[in-house]
Amino acid sequence: MTRRRSIDFARVAGAAAANSNAILSRWLPNGRREAHEWITRNPRRADHRPGSFKVNITTGRWADFATGDSGGDLISLAAYLFNLRQNEAALKVAEMMGIDPYER
Repeated sequence: MTRRRSIDFARVAGAAAANSNAILSRWLPNGRREAHEWITRNPRRADHRPGSFKVNITTGRWADFATGDSGGDLISLAAYLFNLRQNEAALKVAEMMGIDPYER
């Protein structure tokens, strides 16, 4: 019987947060940094001006204050932006960061 390995979400989210500037400029290239936030348009809706969609660069917390969509880290942002399940997003982020996503 093969044991299914668990994804270490905290480690993947931490690695992503440590590289948030590069990740956010790649995923949301039309945004800009203001203090500790990345401010951009929400690419998942007809957002006309930046301002309501923000990502905390330090923590990865994000929200679209116009729709109420939000998440606690860059894994959930990846899931939201690319229409993935959380585990799929964690695996993609880990691959992008070049880290092993599984608990040891």
